[in-house]
Formats: sequence, structure tokens, C-alpha cells
Amino acid sequence: MEALSANALAGETPVFVYLDGPKSESDQQANQKIRDICKNLMGFESVSLVCRDSNFGLAESIISGVTEMCEAYGQAIILEDDLLTSPHFLRFMNDGLRTYAEERRVASIHGYVYPIKNPLPETFFLRGADCWGWATWKRAWETFEKDGRRLLLKLKELQLEDAFDFGGAGGNTAMLQGQVDGNINSWAIRWHASTFIDDMLTLYPGRSLIKNTGNDGSGTHCLQSSCYDVSVSSTAVSVEKIALSESSMANSEFRAYFKMLKSNPDQSGPTPSGRSYFSRLFSLFKR
Repeated sequence: MEALSANALAGETPVFVYLDGPKSESDQQANQKIRDICKNLMGFESVSLVCRDSNFGLAESIISGVTEMCEAYGQAIILEDDLLTSPHFLRFMNDGLRTYAEERRVASIHGYVYPIKNPLPETFFLRGADCWGWATWKRAWETFEKDGRRLLLKLKELQLEDAFDFGGAGGNTAMLQGQVDGNINSWAIRWHASTFIDDMLTLYPGRSLIKNTGNDGSGTHCLQSSCYDVSVSSTAVSVEKIALSESSMANSEFRAYFKMLKSNPDQSGPTPSGRSYFSRLFSLFKR
């Protein structure tokens, strides 16, 4: 919240904090601390706390929260509590939402970019959607399909598994299968699959505006690793209308990065026991 309040548009931004219900009695104290923090938050247009009486769980909490915000405002910017923003994050989100509001093929605006070594375009599109600091509109969120089994069948029917997995470099299909089998409870893989099947696009910045601190092992569905570490951009990312097509250059760079992760997830040596990164990641999901 401190990082977000440092954004130039923070004072014009109403913030809604969704606090899931405690899983157990031991969570009550932590929940109260969050309530106390929210009462004293400064620097925003307003701060509203939405408290759940019961524990929805990560997926349902986010799905219902995004749905409620889109119904109320027609669009929403979504951050989970372990994401640190650049001071230019809100400007990029708002510029993207405004620029592509009427482009029905654009599903979302995304703030995080992997630590790609080669320079990327100022902004670019990739097919599908993403989940680390993002924004969307009601008209796009309405395409979200909660039924992972239906999504998996559609991917296979359209023969999209290879493209969905960045030519075998990624593990999205396995992740979706894990959700179908009940081994993970991911809303994000279903959001990505929903938009990917509909051939929708997400706008990315050429420099990351988000740092995920949950990769220290504290984040849900996050493996402890330094391979996603980035320094958030100290300069603004300019949003101008570009062609509504996936960037082949960015797709190639992402694919190369995922291939590197499979053989060297921590960028510091070979993967333990020769197991691929996504194999290790999926094992974590199943715990």
C-alpha cells in the first residue's frame, strides 16, 4: 500500500481491500491487524474494506471481488497483497484502460514483465491474460469461464495446447489439468485459458511496473525462487494505440525465458535431480 500510494494517481483512486475470512482461530489476530492497517491508510481518494464472514479461498475471493468491482464500475485494477508497484503503475493501467476500452479483442492490461535480457517494445500484446498486477473491463471479464474442464476440452478441440504452452516451453496445460483434477485452486489459469481460447490479447509494458515479493515461498502457488525478480521501472511507460496483434518478438523472448527456467530455475545452476522447473512447480501445487 505504501508503494501504491506513491503513484501520482493514488489520490484520485478509490481502493477496495478484500479481506477473506479466517481459515482458523489462529488467523483471527492477523485479520484484525489488516483491519487496523486499513483504517489508517492515507493517500487515496477513499479506502473501503470488504470483509468476508467465511473463508472463500484465493480463487473464489478474487473471482467474486473482480466481478463485484466490474459490475459497480465497469472496470477494475487488481493487485494481490504481495505485489510492489512502480510509481508509474496506476498511470499505465489507467492509460491502457482508456486507450483500449472499446477494443473488444483486448482482454486486459498487465503490469509485470519477466526479467527478459533483450529490450522489449514500449508496449506489446500477447495472447491470453495474466495475473500479477492487471486491469480489465466488465465486457472482457464476462468471458471468464469458471469450468476448467470445459476450457481444457476446448483447448484440445481447437488444438491450441502447443501455443498455450509457448511451444512446449511453458506448463499452462498441465496447470489447467491440475485445476481440473483438484490439485490446485487457480483462478488465473482459467482466466488465461478463457481469453486465449477467445483469441483475446493483453497489453504489457516493455519494462516491469510490478515486483512480486511472494516468490520467497510465502505466496500461494509460488515456488521459492529468485528467477522472477525484477526492478520496477523508474520511468513511465507510454501507452499509444498499437496494432491488435500478438508480438512475435515478445512471444519468442518469453518462450526463450521459459525454456531457460526449465533447465535452470534459479539461474544459478542445474535444476536439482534433473527435474524441470514446471515439474517442481506442479509438485508444489499438489501439496
